[in-house]
Amino acid sequence: MMDFQWKGVFPALTTKFTVSDELDLPLFAKNLEAQLTAGVEGIILGGTLGEASVLTTDEKERLVKFAIKEINGKVPVVINIAEGSTKEALNQAALAKKWGADGLMLLPPMRYKADDRETVVYFKTIADSTDLPIMIYNNPVDYKIEVTLDMFEELSSCKNITAVKDSTRDITNVTRMRNRFADRYAILCGVDTLAMEALCLGADGLVAGLVCAFPAETVAIYKLVKVGRIEEALKIYRWFMPLLELDIHPKLVQYIKLAETQAGLGSEYVRAPRLRLEGEERERILKVINDGIKTRPALSHI
Repeated sequence: MMDFQWKGVFPALTTKFTVSDELDLPLFAKNLEAQLTAGVEGIILGGTLGEASVLTTDEKERLVKFAIKEINGKVPVVINIAEGSTKEALNQAALAKKWGADGLMLLPPMRYKADDRETVVYFKTIADSTDLPIMIYNNPVDYKIEVTLDMFEELSSCKNITAVKDSTRDITNVTRMRNRFADRYAILCGVDTLAMEALCLGADGLVAGLVCAFPAETVAIYKLVKVGRIEEALKIYRWFMPLLELDIHPKLVQYIKLAETQAGLGSEYVRAPRLRLEGEERERILKVINDGIKTRPALSHI
C-alpha cells in the first residue's frame, strides 16, 4: 500500500467504452497518460463520472488492475464505494484492498436516507474493516445526506478516515472544517465551479471532473494558487468556467465525455440507461466545448 497525502488534483476518471459496450482500455490508457503528464497527484476510479453503478465487479477489477499496472506506483489509485448496503460496501472495501488500491472514497449509504447515527456507524464499520486511507464524500445536494461537523467529530476516532471530498456547494465549509479540526482532515473540493475559491481558502486539492478533458489547465490552477500567483490562476479559471459548469448537471457524464472526445482524450460512448447526446442539446454543449478549445489560454511554466 502506498503512503500518500490527499493533496493536489485527483481526477474522477470516466470509464471508456467501445462501440460494442466493452471496456476500452487502450483509450483509458491514453487519457491516463495525459493526466500523469499534466501532474495529477492521484486518480479516482468508479465515481459518478466513472459510471460505477453500471459496471460489473469483474469490470471494476479489470479497470483497477489495469490502472495500477499503467501507473506503476507514480500516483495513488483510489476506488469509490457507493453502495446501498453495509454488507456490500464491506465487500467492495475488501476487494479494493485485494486488487491493490491505495485508498477509498466513501459515500454515505445509497437509496436509503440514513440519519446521522446510521451514517456514522456505516462509515465507522467500513473504516474499521480496512487499513486503507479513506476520504469521505460529502455531497448532500446529490445524495441527500449531509456529513455535519459533529459527525466528522465522531469519525475523528477512525485513524484511517483522513480526508473529505467537499461537495456541499457551501464554500464556507472549508473554513468551518479548518476552524474545528485544523489539519485533522485533508479537504478536497469536489465541485469544479468552486475549485479556485476552495483552494484560496486553504483546501488541499481537488477531486475534479473537467480535468478528464483539460488536465493541464486544471493542474495549472492548483499550482498557481498554491504559489500565490492568483492573477494568473484567475485568468485560466475565468476561461474555464463555462466548461466547468458542465460538471454540475445531471448529464455530467455525457457532457464530460463529449469534452474528452473533442480534446482527443476519450469517446462519447456511455452505458445505458445513459444515452449519447443528440440534436439541439448536443449542439449546444458542443459549442461550449469547442469555444473553450478555440480560446485555450497559454500556460506559463510554474
